[in-house]
Amino acid sequence: MNNLKVLDVTLRDGGCVNDFNFGQTYMDKILVAQEASGVDIIELGYIDENKGSVSNRTQYINERVIYENFLKHKKPGVSYVAMMDYGKFNVDNLSPYVAEGIDGIRMAFHKKNRFDIIKAGRKIIEKGYKFYIQPMITLRYSDAELLELIEIINKELPDVEGFYIVDSFGEMRPNDMSRVLNLVDHNLIPSMTLGFHSHNNLQMSYSNAIEMLKFPTNRDLMLDCSIMGMGKGAGNLNTELLLEHLNLYYGKNYHIAPLLEVIDKVINQLHSEFYWGYAPEYYLSAANQCTPSYASHFYNKHMLPIDQVGEMLEMIAPEKKISFDKNYAEEVYRQYNESKSVDDTLVIEELTKAFAGKRILLIGPGKSIIDANEKINKLVSATDVITIGLNTMRLDNDYLLTTRKEIYDKAVKDGLNTIVCSNVSKGGRGNVKILNYANWIEVTDRTHDSSAVIALNLLKACGVKEVLLAGLDGFSVNINENYFDPNMRHPVNNEQVERRNHYYKNLIQRVKKSGIRVEFITPSKYEENA
Repeated sequence: MNNLKVLDVTLRDGGCVNDFNFGQTYMDKILVAQEASGVDIIELGYIDENKGSVSNRTQYINERVIYENFLKHKKPGVSYVAMMDYGKFNVDNLSPYVAEGIDGIRMAFHKKNRFDIIKAGRKIIEKGYKFYIQPMITLRYSDAELLELIEIINKELPDVEGFYIVDSFGEMRPNDMSRVLNLVDHNLIPSMTLGFHSHNNLQMSYSNAIEMLKFPTNRDLMLDCSIMGMGKGAGNLNTELLLEHLNLYYGKNYHIAPLLEVIDKVINQLHSEFYWGYAPEYYLSAANQCTPSYASHFYNKHMLPIDQVGEMLEMIAPEKKISFDKNYAEEVYRQYNESKSVDDTLVIEELTKAFAGKRILLIGPGKSIIDANEKINKLVSATDVITIGLNTMRLDNDYLLTTRKEIYDKAVKDGLNTIVCSNVSKGGRGNVKILNYANWIEVTDRTHDSSAVIALNLLKACGVKEVLLAGLDGFSVNINENYFDPNMRHPVNNEQVERRNHYYKNLIQRVKKSGIRVEFITPSKYEENA
């Protein structure tokens, strides 16, 4: 290679983790660390005229607010850029380049828009900015399609600063790198820098970067990375690891200490709040060649077994794999579960008889049941009370209603009276009553199929008149507050907490309006006055 530049994307790709809500203090600290490290280019965030903000976030409403509210001083020798997704900002509204503002714009685009970016790129260049071309999911291009794109760029945009190979789904392996590098390098005009942006779904970001560094070429190269790999899903190539490698083997003099300090004081805190990094669901997304957003969506459905996540990813239509569609994901999720159906008429008749004239105590997995143990035990021993554990295995419960395969398997092994939906088991073993999944869930903009939803809908259908609730505490951002069993902990963000608490509070109000008396035995965020 002729020259190598490092581009740090923490403030942009890292922003995909926390919806770009770094806050001004963290934004400033990260930028100071990036500049002190000596990286050549810093990407400050996205420009998006619909979702952008004026300050405190790294998704900006336009390029002007970047230097007006964030980039107050530019370090000599460092280039500052921002990214646009094609179609999310009208480049006619882009102001001409000013020395105190960003130096360049990277435009990411899907294959269907590959020819549309030529006109947009020309306008950006004419306004004085460096322009970088980011063809997302580069592996989705056939050789002919990639060569056609390169030929048009060579002809129409010969003054482009850089052309990227983008591994959007983290699925590339060294042999893929070798093939695409050879194809692009041999056909792109020599003056254009060749870049690589990776994701770490298969833990290949570092090795693929090494593969690119070894590639025999006379052109300039550019590698993207982020501090501690902060980025969507499995994350990106770690800046601190890349810089150390370049210092050791390529005679560079980058400074690692500022990055380690900002990891300690900022990034670790973000990581505790918004997890990123390798996980089996992200491996499965790469193996199924789709955006990791689907894997995250399915996995967060009550922590589905990973094999079921894989089966749902296999159901995604090829044309839907490129970008996440929440409504489509919900449709796939329902189709997967509703395909496992049973006739539960006799089961409902049996439970209606068993519940007749009884108060039903639902015991959820909230931490409040620990302090209320004595109170719960007294109710359990009452002759007019039937207890149903919701994913909560108490041996003195009359029934266990579970939505989780591992709990179901243990319950069957222990011989417990178990109520389960057909998406978990179609063939009952032991003392098992199987409900037809589709009959007991609720569908709004999302599919609601938790044990509490199924239980309350079931009790309404069985004509129950009084329900007692224990351990339905509601959700907190602090995962240590959510379950009495630490094994059930799962990270939730503020938006998820507010949405779930609102939904369940509304659900319980609807149950009351149906004529059922509801009493909370333990404190809950779902109570009317909570």
